[in-house]
Amino acid sequence: MAVEDTLKPNVPTEESNPNSVDHPIDRYHEEGGDAEEGAIVDESSKSAVPESHPSEHSWTLWFDNPSVKSKQTTWGSSLRSVFTFSTVEEFWSLYNNIRHPSKLANGADLYYFKHNIEPKWEDPICANGGKWTMNFSREKSDKPFLYTLLALIGEQFDHGDEICGVVVNVRAKQERISIWTKNSSNEAAQVSIGRQWKEFLDYNSSIGFIIHEDAKKLDRGAKSAYTA
Repeated sequence: MAVEDTLKPNVPTEESNPNSVDHPIDRYHEEGGDAEEGAIVDESSKSAVPESHPSEHSWTLWFDNPSVKSKQTTWGSSLRSVFTFSTVEEFWSLYNNIRHPSKLANGADLYYFKHNIEPKWEDPICANGGKWTMNFSREKSDKPFLYTLLALIGEQFDHGDEICGVVVNVRAKQERISIWTKNSSNEAAQVSIGRQWKEFLDYNSSIGFIIHEDAKKLDRGAKSAYTA
């Protein structure tokens, strides 16, 4: 497991211990406290280390700080890996010690990707893929983002091997959650992922799948290859 020295998150509090409740979503809670604008870490939780439950894949949290991103000369140069986890307990330790999307500054991007996959179009595993996207009003994506993380880490998708990771983009008027996938030409797998994602979140609006290559060429003019 790779962990950057700059972040050593504490383990979850007793009430967020995944062994103490029946439903994972019940462990969701907001972390308070003031932090520097654009910061991601919240260092308010401490407890004893629980029993370890390995996840099928290791996952890495990436963060693009808007205050740094505004000064970058090349796209992606401000993107930083923060922490890699491989157990359920490590996930909750991380999740309970970072700021959730509603508490992040405008312009921030937060990624959870399978380990060794960079959240960039240029990454070989992402290059031929695309993404499903859901839009939420400002400060309304926290729980949908958590539900999505739990579905990914818990391997709830029938075509989970097609998934690279998930990103939440925090913007002035909305927050966007996107699931990135590997192979955009596999229509059956992509449509299955989109439909299951909507079911997991009880999301009623139509969502579209944009191919990365189309997005690179057409930017905002790219049209959905699939819908769900």
